[in-house]
Amino acid sequence: MTREPPGCRRVNSLMSYTLRSITSHRSSHPERCATSSQDAFRAFHPDLKFVGKFLKPLLIGELAPEEPSQDHGKNSKIIEDFRALKKTAEDMNLFKTNHVFFLLLLAHIIALESIAWFTVFYFGNGWIPTLITAFVLATSQAQAGWLQHDYGHLSVYRKPKWNHLVHKFVIGHLKGASANWWNHRHFQHHAKPNIFHKDPDVNMLHVFVLGEWQPIEYGKKKLKYLPYNHQHEYFFLIGPPLLIPMYFQYQIIMTMIVHKNWVDLAWAISYYIRFFVTYIPFYGILGALLFLNFIRFLESHWFVWVTQMNHIVMEIDQEAYRDWFSSQLTATCNVEQSFFNDWFSGHLNFQIEHHLFPTMPRHNLHKIAPLVKSLCAKHGIEYQEKPLLRALLDIIRSLRKSGKLWLDAYLHK
Repeated sequence: MTREPPGCRRVNSLMSYTLRSITSHRSSHPERCATSSQDAFRAFHPDLKFVGKFLKPLLIGELAPEEPSQDHGKNSKIIEDFRALKKTAEDMNLFKTNHVFFLLLLAHIIALESIAWFTVFYFGNGWIPTLITAFVLATSQAQAGWLQHDYGHLSVYRKPKWNHLVHKFVIGHLKGASANWWNHRHFQHHAKPNIFHKDPDVNMLHVFVLGEWQPIEYGKKKLKYLPYNHQHEYFFLIGPPLLIPMYFQYQIIMTMIVHKNWVDLAWAISYYIRFFVTYIPFYGILGALLFLNFIRFLESHWFVWVTQMNHIVMEIDQEAYRDWFSSQLTATCNVEQSFFNDWFSGHLNFQIEHHLFPTMPRHNLHKIAPLVKSLCAKHGIEYQEKPLLRALLDIIRSLRKSGKLWLDAYLHK
């Protein structure tokens, strides 16, 4: 087997699901394909010339005339207006990065790491200094998570290779995770948000039922892996506390080993070496290991609540083959802007704009938001924006609603 050229794996992780959309939607009408397929592809690839090198061997063409097209339900006027909106964003230089902004984000993460070490160094390893240190480190981990997200989306540097390098440093050395694992999951999510069997973020392994279609299907088939009518209650026990320290951690390590991602593994090992060298002198080997998992326990709560408030409350269903703009608005909602909300969520409170323009630097998302709202109003598409507390509570309301749908279908259908 020939080895992939440098950079090919990374490009493929960005392209795999958009390419699948393009190749499956091609028909005997190339102009129809041009209006329906390009938006998803262009959203992920700022440098089309670079990507073009890897497209030629794939021999992307058109389906035979007798093959069915799935483009017929898409609104060409929305597609046209969205492309005009993107052109406006480019003219406003909203894809241009303020490098000082991201430098300050990195600096404040390093500052938090330093404060954590100084706290336990100066005050000792008692319960109170340990708890303070754990919360400070959980904060730095959460913020590093939002920062690696920026580099993973190629939204910081003009040259992709610099984004890739810093991405590996932030997610690997600062968090002990894998850039390749994150890319594979996250770009599937962006290409097909809230679509069963295509978005890994709604693959709940039978632990939860989401939306309206899935609970009814489970109920009709008499599937009861767990008492889903109580999922809004056991969510607090197995959702936020366990996602990062158990499920993600196992998945990350196994992915790096099984797929032989040795570079990612080396970066992750550098994180663990740094952490244990720093904290074993204060807590011993077992104590440092428990300390690390407690930090991840805290971070996991932060991560789950923030990431789920924008998606789990929205439509979750099978593929509807909508245009790019409509599909993202159906699956995402925003949280009101404030300095705290921006920092707390890593600007994922502008989830709508981020999904529409995934390579736009996060500090510019608020600038494009009014134009997105106007486009939604023009076409009668709901633009959901809510206060932070309501967004968090809506997670529980959504789980309760889906659980009730499952129970009704389970008992009566």
